Amino acid sequence: MNKQPLLLATEQETINLGAELARHISNPMILTFKGQIGAGKTTLIRALLKALGVSGSIKSPTFSIVEEYLVSQFKICHFDLYRIAHPEELDYIGFRDYFTSDSICLIEWPELAGDTLPQVDLCFELKLQHNGRSVSVVAETSRGERLIIDLIGDK
Repeated sequence: MNKQPLLLATEQETINLGAELARHISNPMILTFKGQIGAGKTTLIRALLKALGVSGSIKSPTFSIVEEYLVSQFKICHFDLYRIAHPEELDYIGFRDYFTSDSICLIEWPELAGDTLPQVDLCFELKLQHNGRSVSVVAETSRGERLIIDLIGDK
């Protein structure tokens, strides 16, 4: 496991991180995003989606639980599990069916998925601080490790 802390002093730095992440991501991949409400999870994901070519409005899937996007070489599934009371509820939406060889899955509130979550490549944890937010990135797979190396190599 490789853990890399980052300090994002402004919202623009969070957006820049999402855009940088988009340059290095490939399918299949699973990324999770933890943090309190307002920590910047959706901001980071929106920036990533826009950089991958998603145009138009990108709404948070807080009520729909999942939003799907198609970009040139990816199917992207953005989950927000905040409203999930029990992991079994995910069976009703076919949660496991979204994790395919051509998909990138971005999951907010992954702790609510219980053991229904497949092997995660990268875990982001965002925390509010008086001078912005801190982001810890943990690689859980060799693909995740390579992605962290690619991101740091550009800095």
